[in-house]
Amino acid sequence: MSDIGFMSIVDIAKLYRKKLLHPTQVVDEYLNRIAAFDAKLGSYQEVYSTSAKEMAAIAGEVFDSAYPVGPFYGIPFALKDIVHIEGRVTTGGSRAMANSISTETSVVAQRLLRAGGILLGKTKTVEVAMGAWGTNQNFGTPWNPWDSSIARTPGGSSSGSGVAVAAGLAACAIGTDTGGSVRIPSAWCGIVGLKTSEGAISTEGIIPLSHTLDTVGPMGRCVSDVALMYEIMRGLDPTAIETMMVETDGSMVCKEIDIKRMHFGVLSAKERAIVDPEVLDLYDEALKTLKYLGAELSTFNPPISFDKMKAATGTIIFSEGYHHHGEMYENATDLTDSNVRPRIMSGRDISAKDYIEALLNRKIHQKQFLSSMRGLTGLLTPTIAYPAIRLESVDEDSTPAHFTRAGNYLGLCGLSIPMGLTSKGLPAGLQILGRNDEESTVLIVGSAFEEAVAGIGHPNLNNLLN
Repeated sequence: MSDIGFMSIVDIAKLYRKKLLHPTQVVDEYLNRIAAFDAKLGSYQEVYSTSAKEMAAIAGEVFDSAYPVGPFYGIPFALKDIVHIEGRVTTGGSRAMANSISTETSVVAQRLLRAGGILLGKTKTVEVAMGAWGTNQNFGTPWNPWDSSIARTPGGSSSGSGVAVAAGLAACAIGTDTGGSVRIPSAWCGIVGLKTSEGAISTEGIIPLSHTLDTVGPMGRCVSDVALMYEIMRGLDPTAIETMMVETDGSMVCKEIDIKRMHFGVLSAKERAIVDPEVLDLYDEALKTLKYLGAELSTFNPPISFDKMKAATGTIIFSEGYHHHGEMYENATDLTDSNVRPRIMSGRDISAKDYIEALLNRKIHQKQFLSSMRGLTGLLTPTIAYPAIRLESVDEDSTPAHFTRAGNYLGLCGLSIPMGLTSKGLPAGLQILGRNDEESTVLIVGSAFEEAVAGIGHPNLNNLLN
């Protein structure tokens, strides 16, 4: 097979304009890869082969007519199966919703489709997006493609989206992030994922888990790809995005702003102690790279520990998760995931007092945290403290979201970007957390790091898949 499946969407867009690639060729390549590899990988819940080919043919006609279009036109993408498309089934990862046909199309899907994106299908998710390991008892857990012989955690809840992009079965994909569900699968699958700021992109038409903390974000092969998707997802006009691409030489991230004199907080000794030694080594190498690029680094001692933020986030997620899905888990127990059910049902036992107190404390903690970050551009942590583990070793009563939940609790934006591979060839991610509405900053930092390490963590996985 060709390497089209591992090209960036920015490069695909450039080749379209040079008439060196055609949308039908690109879509056929992705569908062929899905047919060849997804029986094992299991990243897709449903593939829309017929409509994808029809859309590709239309896109080809538009390009042939030289009609002006934006940079996402003809780009194949996938949606996490909690995002509604009118007339399509949205299972939410649950057998209880296996025949639930959507009556609306989500705002984010509308924007991607209007920009000319070609929808390949829906990717698997942890049931109702309630889980960070990426497991799904009833529909199957996607196989992390970085280990061809041992089933390892793909990360969740946007597990299928992470695996599909990593394995070249989608050019890019959409995930949602309530406590790390874009960043965790991005880190464990060796791709780039952006947790957008609270309220930056509409979640209308997406099955909710926690209406307070839910965000939706792009997942792609490089920083420029997620930057392009982000601009489309937040509703920027495609012609304006085309202008941005010209001004940035197609990178979608401003190269004129360097990271010199940017100041970042890094892990304290206490937090470093919980990180796997190999991941810690990669983290330290990443910090050296950023320091070489001119960034200033200093130890950051958060006013609220990551552990406390993780627990407080859980109170909000469990309470609101039960509000949205409790009835299904009370009445359809035989159709629901027995690993997810205890998490949802735990929300039933959280009192109104505790829930309201958690929301009020969140506002207090946000002010305290932002005050302590005065003078800092952002925070740098490993996305996850350890590499993907064997599925058989997963403790469903725990979560790997130690460093990621803080982003949701504090209302920050965050980027996970590959920072290298362990001795077993497993990816680790660097998390760049920035203030609310400072996506441009984390993308600039991520792009500078990515360029400095020459795309580390983005090798062609064909040799592992075959």
